[in-house]
Amino acid sequence: MLEMIDSGDDVIAVCVTDKISGAELDAIMDRLDGAMARHDQVHVFVETRSIDGIEVSGLGSYAMRALPLLGKLDRFGRVAVVADQGWIRAATKIESALLPRISYRVFEPEGRDEAFAWVAGT
Repeated sequence: MLEMIDSGDDVIAVCVTDKISGAELDAIMDRLDGAMARHDQVHVFVETRSIDGIEVSGLGSYAMRALPLLGKLDRFGRVAVVADQGWIRAATKIESALLPRISYRVFEPEGRDEAFAWVAGT
């Protein structure tokens, strides 16, 4: 399930629980595309809770939309991931190492408010 979190126009903030669907991935990409059209730099806040899967049928479409973002990595500012599962925090740290020009921080659930404030720049 996906919940869009109220945030500044240059911040994409979402909370994902349980399983994420292709339609939800599309909604995230729509919001990201809109923010990138309006801002030179976009920040991302992702909170995950009890993730148990991604709908496979939506991955192809998502990958086709996400691949062009590799050429726009310099447009990403701060990225915070708040996760209650260790495997997601570990995967995020690996992703951070693979994308060194993006400023990543990983938080456990008790650091949620700190994470959101850091991404929002407050």
